[in-house]
Amino acid sequence: MVTLSDAGCTGKNSSGADSATKDYVALDTAQTDSAENLIASTPMPKAADELFDDFIFNFAANKRLQCKRVHFPLPVYKNGKQVGTMDLHNWKMEHFFMRQDYYTLIFDNRKQMKLVKDTTVSNVVVEKIYFKTKTVKQYLFNRINGQWMLTSINYKPMYQNLNASFLKFYQRFAVDSAFQVQSMNSSVIFTGPDPDNDFGTITGEISPDQWPSFKPAFLPHGLIYNIIYGQKYTEGNQKIFVIQGIANGLETQMTFRRKGNRWKLVSFSY
Repeated sequence: MVTLSDAGCTGKNSSGADSATKDYVALDTAQTDSAENLIASTPMPKAADELFDDFIFNFAANKRLQCKRVHFPLPVYKNGKQVGTMDLHNWKMEHFFMRQDYYTLIFDNRKQMKLVKDTTVSNVVVEKIYFKTKTVKQYLFNRINGQWMLTSINYKPMYQNLNASFLKFYQRFAVDSAFQVQSMNSSVIFTGPDPDNDFGTITGEISPDQWPSFKPAFLPHGLIYNIIYGQKYTEGNQKIFVIQGIANGLETQMTFRRKGNRWKLVSFSY
Protein backbone atom coordinates (compact mmCIF):
# COMPACT_ATOMS: atom_id res chain seq x y z
CA MET A 1 0.00 0.00 0.00
CA VAL A 2 1.28 3.45 -0.93
CA THR A 3 -0.27 6.50 0.71
CA LEU A 4 0.01 9.76 -1.22
CA SER A 5 1.50 12.67 0.71
CA ASP A 6 0.27 15.69 -1.22
CA ALA A 7 1.19 19.08 0.13
CA GLY A 8 -1.66 20.93 1.79
CA CYS A 9 -2.95 24.41 1.05
CA THR A 10 0.04 25.93 2.83
CA GLY A 11 2.50 24.11 0.57
CA LYS A 12 3.76 21.99 3.50
CA ASN A 13 3.23 18.30 4.02
CA SER A 14 0.47 17.70 6.51
CA SER A 15 1.30 16.16 9.86
CA GLY A 16 -0.55 15.53 13.08
CA ALA A 17 -3.93 15.56 11.37
CA ASP A 18 -6.88 14.38 13.41
CA SER A 19 -6.87 10.59 13.02
CA ALA A 20 -10.59 10.60 12.35
CA THR A 21 -10.00 12.50 9.14
CA LYS A 22 -7.53 10.02 7.65
CA ASP A 23 -8.64 7.66 4.90
CA TYR A 24 -8.98 4.04 5.93
CA VAL A 25 -7.13 2.74 2.87
CA ALA A 26 -4.56 4.14 0.47
CA LEU A 27 -5.60 6.84 -1.95
CA ASP A 28 -5.61 6.37 -5.69
CA THR A 29 -2.01 6.01 -6.87
CA ALA A 30 -2.36 6.24 -10.65
CA GLN A 31 -0.55 9.07 -12.40
CA THR A 32 -2.37 12.35 -12.98
CA ASP A 33 -3.75 12.28 -16.51
CA SER A 34 -3.68 15.02 -19.11
CA ALA A 35 -7.27 16.03 -18.30
CA GLU A 36 -6.28 16.96 -14.75
CA ASN A 37 -3.25 18.92 -15.94
CA LEU A 38 -5.37 20.86 -18.40
CA ILE A 39 -8.00 21.75 -15.80
CA ALA A 40 -5.39 22.71 -13.21
CA SER A 41 -3.73 25.17 -15.59
CA THR A 42 -6.97 26.92 -16.57
CA PRO A 43 -8.83 29.30 -14.20
CA MET A 44 -12.33 28.05 -13.42
CA PRO A 45 -14.97 30.13 -15.21
CA LYS A 46 -17.73 31.55 -13.03
CA ALA A 47 -20.28 29.52 -14.98
CA ALA A 48 -18.75 26.31 -13.60
CA ASP A 49 -20.52 26.96 -10.30
CA GLU A 50 -23.86 26.47 -12.04
CA LEU A 51 -23.39 22.74 -12.59
CA PHE A 52 -21.82 20.63 -9.87
CA ASP A 53 -20.05 18.33 -12.34
CA ASP A 54 -18.25 21.31 -13.86
CA PHE A 55 -17.23 22.50 -10.40
CA ILE A 56 -16.02 19.15 -9.00
CA PHE A 57 -13.63 18.53 -11.88
CA ASN A 58 -12.05 21.93 -11.27
CA PHE A 59 -12.07 21.43 -7.50
CA ALA A 60 -10.31 18.06 -7.79
CA ALA A 61 -7.60 19.31 -10.17
CA ASN A 62 -6.83 22.84 -9.01
CA LYS A 63 -5.16 23.08 -5.58
CA ARG A 64 -5.54 26.85 -5.31
CA LEU A 65 -9.26 26.65 -6.04
CA GLN A 66 -9.70 23.74 -3.65
CA CYS A 67 -8.11 25.65 -0.78
CA LYS A 68 -10.55 28.51 -1.36
CA ARG A 69 -13.60 26.25 -1.54
CA VAL A 70 -13.15 24.30 1.70
CA HIS A 71 -15.04 25.82 4.62
CA PHE A 72 -12.28 25.84 7.26
CA PRO A 73 -12.25 24.76 10.01
CA LEU A 74 -13.95 21.81 8.32
CA PRO A 75 -16.19 19.75 10.63
CA VAL A 76 -15.49 16.00 10.59
CA TYR A 77 -18.19 13.56 11.66
CA LYS A 78 -18.24 9.85 12.41
CA ASN A 79 -21.61 8.11 12.42
CA GLY A 80 -23.28 11.52 12.48
CA LYS A 81 -21.38 12.76 15.56
CA GLN A 82 -18.73 15.47 15.24
CA VAL A 83 -15.33 14.11 16.25
CA GLY A 84 -13.08 16.99 15.23
CA THR A 85 -12.24 19.60 12.65
CA MET A 86 -9.70 19.93 9.84
CA ASP A 87 -7.85 23.21 9.56
CA LEU A 88 -6.10 24.78 6.60
CA HIS A 89 -2.64 23.57 7.61
CA ASN A 90 -3.66 19.91 7.83
CA TRP A 91 -5.69 19.77 4.64
CA LYS A 92 -4.36 17.47 1.92
CA MET A 93 -5.24 17.91 -1.75
CA GLU A 94 -8.17 15.65 -2.60
CA HIS A 95 -8.10 14.51 -6.23
CA PHE A 96 -11.17 12.27 -5.97
CA PHE A 97 -11.44 10.27 -9.22
CA MET A 98 -9.19 12.51 -11.32
CA ARG A 99 -6.30 10.05 -11.06
CA GLN A 100 -8.23 7.35 -12.83
CA ASP A 101 -10.05 7.55 -16.15
CA TYR A 102 -13.58 6.90 -14.85
CA TYR A 103 -15.97 7.40 -11.95
CA THR A 104 -19.11 5.57 -10.88
CA LEU A 105 -22.66 6.60 -10.03
CA ILE A 106 -25.65 4.79 -8.52
CA PHE A 107 -29.29 5.66 -9.23
CA ASP A 108 -32.66 4.12 -8.39
CA ASN A 109 -34.21 5.07 -11.72
CA ARG A 110 -33.67 7.10 -14.88
CA LYS A 111 -35.54 10.10 -13.52
CA GLN A 112 -32.82 10.53 -10.89
CA MET A 113 -30.19 10.53 -13.64
CA LYS A 114 -31.56 13.85 -14.91
CA LEU A 115 -30.38 15.56 -11.70
CA VAL A 116 -26.81 15.41 -13.02
CA LYS A 117 -27.67 18.28 -15.39
CA ASP A 118 -29.95 20.17 -12.97
CA THR A 119 -28.51 23.63 -12.26
CA THR A 120 -30.93 24.19 -9.34
CA VAL A 121 -29.27 21.50 -7.20
CA SER A 122 -27.63 23.16 -4.18
CA ASN A 123 -26.61 20.20 -1.98
CA VAL A 124 -24.42 17.35 -3.23
CA VAL A 125 -22.61 14.49 -1.50
CA VAL A 126 -19.55 12.80 -3.02
CA GLU A 127 -19.06 9.32 -1.56
CA LYS A 128 -15.83 7.31 -1.49
CA ILE A 129 -16.85 3.70 -0.87
CA TYR A 130 -14.11 1.47 0.54
CA PHE A 131 -15.09 -2.17 0.14
CA LYS A 132 -12.11 -3.55 2.08
CA THR A 133 -13.01 -1.71 5.27
CA LYS A 134 -16.74 -1.45 4.46
CA THR A 135 -16.54 2.29 5.09
CA VAL A 136 -18.10 5.22 3.25
CA LYS A 137 -16.45 8.65 3.43
CA GLN A 138 -18.91 11.39 2.49
CA TYR A 139 -17.89 14.87 1.33
CA LEU A 140 -20.80 17.30 1.72
CA PHE A 141 -20.94 20.27 -0.66
CA ASN A 142 -23.34 23.20 -0.46
CA ARG A 143 -23.78 26.11 -2.85
CA ILE A 144 -23.36 29.23 -0.73
CA ASN A 145 -23.86 32.66 -2.29
CA GLY A 146 -23.62 31.06 -5.71
CA GLN A 147 -20.38 29.18 -5.01
CA TRP A 148 -19.92 25.49 -4.26
CA MET A 149 -18.17 24.89 -0.91
CA LEU A 150 -17.09 21.72 0.88
CA THR A 151 -18.77 22.11 4.27
CA SER A 152 -18.16 18.81 6.12
CA ILE A 153 -16.85 15.24 5.95
CA ASN A 154 -18.73 12.28 7.41
CA TYR A 155 -17.53 8.70 7.92
CA LYS A 156 -20.16 5.97 8.02
CA PRO A 157 -20.10 2.17 7.98
CA MET A 158 -21.24 0.75 4.66
CA TYR A 159 -24.15 -1.12 6.22
CA GLN A 160 -25.75 2.23 7.12
CA ASN A 161 -25.65 3.43 3.53
CA LEU A 162 -28.99 3.61 1.72
CA ASN A 163 -27.44 1.46 -1.04
CA ALA A 164 -26.07 -1.08 1.47
CA SER A 165 -27.78 -4.16 0.03
CA PHE A 166 -26.67 -3.38 -3.50
CA LEU A 167 -23.12 -2.45 -2.43
CA LYS A 168 -22.72 -5.76 -0.60
CA PHE A 169 -23.83 -7.55 -3.77
CA TYR A 170 -21.69 -5.48 -6.12
CA GLN A 171 -18.56 -5.99 -4.03
CA ARG A 172 -18.65 -9.68 -4.95
CA PHE A 173 -20.09 -9.22 -8.43
CA ALA A 174 -17.17 -7.00 -9.50
CA VAL A 175 -14.49 -9.63 -8.82
CA ASP A 176 -16.17 -13.06 -9.01
CA SER A 177 -16.74 -14.19 -12.62
CA ALA A 178 -18.74 -17.28 -11.61
CA PHE A 179 -20.97 -15.15 -9.37
CA GLN A 180 -21.50 -12.75 -12.27
CA VAL A 181 -22.96 -15.54 -14.40
CA GLN A 182 -25.13 -16.67 -11.48
CA SER A 183 -26.38 -13.09 -11.13
CA MET A 184 -27.66 -12.81 -14.71
CA ASN A 185 -31.35 -12.65 -15.46
CA SER A 186 -32.55 -15.54 -17.63
CA SER A 187 -32.21 -13.15 -20.56
CA VAL A 188 -30.28 -9.87 -20.40
CA ILE A 189 -30.90 -6.93 -22.72
CA PHE A 190 -27.67 -5.69 -24.24
CA THR A 191 -27.08 -2.48 -26.20
CA GLY A 192 -23.71 -1.86 -27.80
CA PRO A 193 -21.94 -0.35 -30.80
CA ASP A 194 -23.12 -1.43 -34.24
CA PRO A 195 -20.11 -3.00 -36.02
CA ASP A 196 -21.60 -1.93 -39.35
CA ASN A 197 -22.33 1.68 -38.35
CA ASP A 198 -19.79 3.84 -36.53
CA PHE A 199 -22.54 6.07 -35.13
CA GLY A 200 -25.18 3.44 -34.45
CA THR A 201 -26.02 0.90 -31.77
CA ILE A 202 -27.62 -2.52 -31.75
CA THR A 203 -29.88 -4.03 -29.11
CA GLY A 204 -30.46 -7.69 -28.43
CA GLU A 205 -30.64 -10.29 -25.70
CA ILE A 206 -27.91 -12.50 -24.32
CA SER A 207 -28.11 -15.55 -22.10
CA PRO A 208 -26.03 -15.93 -18.91
CA ASP A 209 -23.50 -18.21 -20.62
CA GLN A 210 -22.77 -15.44 -23.15
CA TRP A 211 -21.83 -12.90 -20.47
CA PRO A 212 -18.05 -13.54 -20.63
CA SER A 213 -18.07 -12.53 -24.31
CA PHE A 214 -20.09 -9.35 -23.83
CA LYS A 215 -19.27 -8.07 -20.36
CA PRO A 216 -17.44 -4.74 -19.87
CA ALA A 217 -13.67 -4.96 -20.05
CA PHE A 218 -13.37 -3.59 -16.52
CA LEU A 219 -15.60 -3.49 -13.46
CA PRO A 220 -14.44 -1.04 -10.76
CA HIS A 221 -13.69 -2.69 -7.43
CA GLY A 222 -11.91 -2.05 -4.15
CA LEU A 223 -12.75 1.66 -4.10
CA ILE A 224 -15.63 3.22 -6.01
CA TYR A 225 -17.29 6.62 -5.99
CA ASN A 226 -20.88 7.77 -5.94
CA ILE A 227 -22.29 11.28 -6.27
CA ILE A 228 -25.63 12.11 -4.68
CA TYR A 229 -27.17 15.05 -6.53
CA GLY A 230 -30.04 15.30 -4.10
CA GLN A 231 -31.68 12.04 -5.15
CA LYS A 232 -33.57 10.29 -2.36
CA TYR A 233 -32.59 6.63 -2.31
CA THR A 234 -34.98 3.94 -1.20
CA GLU A 235 -34.46 0.30 -0.36
CA GLY A 236 -36.09 -0.41 -3.70
CA ASN A 237 -35.69 -3.30 -6.09
CA GLN A 238 -33.76 -1.51 -8.84
CA LYS A 239 -30.31 0.08 -9.08
CA ILE A 240 -28.64 1.59 -12.13
CA PHE A 241 -24.85 1.42 -11.88
CA VAL A 242 -23.02 3.81 -14.21
CA ILE A 243 -19.33 3.74 -15.12
CA GLN A 244 -18.59 7.15 -16.62
CA GLY A 245 -15.40 7.82 -18.56
CA ILE A 246 -13.67 11.11 -17.75
CA ALA A 247 -11.58 11.95 -20.79
CA ASN A 248 -12.91 9.47 -23.35
CA GLY A 249 -16.65 10.08 -22.99
CA LEU A 250 -17.37 6.35 -22.73
CA GLU A 251 -20.21 5.22 -20.51
CA THR A 252 -21.43 1.84 -19.28
CA GLN A 253 -24.85 1.45 -17.69
CA MET A 254 -25.86 -1.69 -15.83
CA THR A 255 -29.40 -2.14 -14.51
CA PHE A 256 -29.93 -4.57 -11.63
CA ARG A 257 -33.22 -5.67 -10.14
CA ARG A 258 -33.76 -7.50 -6.90
CA LYS A 259 -35.76 -10.67 -7.30
CA GLY A 260 -36.51 -12.20 -3.95
CA ASN A 261 -33.30 -11.83 -1.96
CA ARG A 262 -30.97 -11.75 -4.97
CA TRP A 263 -29.86 -8.98 -7.27
CA LYS A 264 -29.95 -9.81 -10.98
CA LEU A 265 -28.48 -8.00 -13.96
CA VAL A 266 -31.35 -7.36 -16.38
CA SER A 267 -29.75 -5.00 -18.91
CA PHE A 268 -26.52 -3.24 -19.73
CA SER A 269 -25.15 -0.95 -22.40
CA TYR A 270 -21.92 0.68 -23.48
